[in-house]
Amino acid sequence: MRINRPFRLGIGAIAVTLVAAACGGGSDAATIDDHLREGKLTIGIKFDQPGLGFRDTDGSYQGYDVEIAEYVAGKLGVRPEGITFKEAPTAQRETMIMNGDVDFIVATYSITDERKKKVDFAGPYFVAGQALLVKKETTDITGVESLTGNKKLCSVGGSTPAQYVKDNYAKDVQLVEVDTYSRCIEALRSGSVDAVTTDDIILAGFAGQASGELKLVGDTFTTEKYGIGLKKGDQKTRARINDAIEQMIADGSWTRAFEETIGPLRDSTLTPPAIDRY
Repeated sequence: MRINRPFRLGIGAIAVTLVAAACGGGSDAATIDDHLREGKLTIGIKFDQPGLGFRDTDGSYQGYDVEIAEYVAGKLGVRPEGITFKEAPTAQRETMIMNGDVDFIVATYSITDERKKKVDFAGPYFVAGQALLVKKETTDITGVESLTGNKKLCSVGGSTPAQYVKDNYAKDVQLVEVDTYSRCIEALRSGSVDAVTTDDIILAGFAGQASGELKLVGDTFTTEKYGIGLKKGDQKTRARINDAIEQMIADGSWTRAFEETIGPLRDSTLTPPAIDRY
């Protein structure tokens, strides 16, 4: 059968499009090694957690997680100016890693068996504990066992703290879930909720920013191991990040970073965690 000229041109155009698409796909499939060779990394952090991961009004980033991220990046050969920080909301962290939106995430990211089904973790680089934050004048909430009488408890959707309290301590507590902890803090300060729950280190950062308006109450009641989340199966990068965390602890940078960003955390002792090389 004879093919006319316009049809032949159409086939050529399709072929060119397919070749271009194949070439473009290469960038999407870039690995962390490719990025390291370029001296660049994209790292997920929180933008709204004072003392941990916070984006200031001038566009700069500060906090303990930022210090951890920059130290690890340095050990991987990437200078601070080669880092692009990307906001990593709690509910989106696994998706961001799996989609390749980030090279790794340092964002108060608790290591859990459920999350390890989707991503891998280096670390832990810190061990926190779940706690409660209330207004300074509050007297009827002294710990998790006192969350009775249908009190409103705020936490972030996609995280586990609020549901853990309801399941294990206060069956009648009303859960209020929002998209960021800063919104929980706003609700607490306005009186819309009675308490906020998440890890003590996160709450301490917000309390420090609130000029004495808020306080932590009671003892911690969970153990939260913060890890650096990365693509599942990337054993090489995970080992290198674990090495970097151990070096940060050994040379004193780990302690200095905490003291300069968080400071004293109630009466707890700052004890370096043991790395889990699973």
